[in-house]
Amino acid sequence: MTRLIRPWTLAAALALTIPAVLLGAPAAHADPISQTSGFYVNPNSSPASWVAANPGDGRAAAIRTQIAQRPMASWFGNWSGDIAGAVGGYVAAADAVDKLPLLVAYNIPGRDACGGHSGGGAGSVAAYDAWISSFASAIGNRPAVVVVEPDSLGDFSCMNQSQINDRVGMLSRAVAQFRSKAPNTWAYLDAGNPGWVNAQTMAQRLNTAGIGNARGFALNVSNYFTTGENTNYGGQVAAALRNYGHTKPFVIDTSRNGNGANGQWCNPAGRRIGTPTQLGGGAEMLLWLKTPGESDGNCGVGGGSSAGQFLPEVAYKMIYGY
Repeated sequence: MTRLIRPWTLAAALALTIPAVLLGAPAAHADPISQTSGFYVNPNSSPASWVAANPGDGRAAAIRTQIAQRPMASWFGNWSGDIAGAVGGYVAAADAVDKLPLLVAYNIPGRDACGGHSGGGAGSVAAYDAWISSFASAIGNRPAVVVVEPDSLGDFSCMNQSQINDRVGMLSRAVAQFRSKAPNTWAYLDAGNPGWVNAQTMAQRLNTAGIGNARGFALNVSNYFTTGENTNYGGQVAAALRNYGHTKPFVIDTSRNGNGANGQWCNPAGRRIGTPTQLGGGAEMLLWLKTPGESDGNCGVGGGSSAGQFLPEVAYKMIYGY
């Protein structure tokens, strides 16, 4: 569709909010933000679908306005079926309304090696390479933001060296696919969170995993650390990356960090939604990457659930922080 360059541009929106060390970071792709009129709200997200199916529920109004109507990422993995069709359809729906879609690619072999609740992924290196190639091709020239493989660079302590070698190869090829096949996409390699891997080590892993072909890196995906804690950590990682010749911005998942972390990662009680998806805010973007109310697995306040299952009571309590 024909687009106009709008005032919702990266330079104008971020000039006063991104740390000076990150300004001027070279774009790996054309700017998808100036090509769209805002972030895409998925009308078929799990909270939106629950609200539509339960209009008389006393929790529905709050979940609708505070969660379902916010821009959030959609996750794609081995449950997505035909990945080209799934990604292509999602991006086309956003493109039709001139909005910027947020996507998470989550299908790497040995996924969630340390946590275990979201285990699975593609059956082989070759299967993953084909899957991510189809993912990138399905976006094509349309604008998008993609976070590549949450947990993948934090899980090394639960993997052997052969698995690590395979993984960094897959990640490196993945970001190269987005660069070549999706020229209006910003791809961010996942870089864990402030409580997982020290900044120097994470920078080394990002360099090995091909950060040079990515827009930048993503922090706090599905976790709870405050935006300030992530900004501090992200600045340290960015500084360490410059030792490898990279100047890269970062984005932060703020979907569940309104009350910060309590030392637990799997459906902890008392968490709260954070700043809604926006440009700037101490990072290149603050994004709702994990959907508030979707379970981390059979644990914590999500006992008896499976990873990714929408839990309305958890979502409702997360709105109010209890």
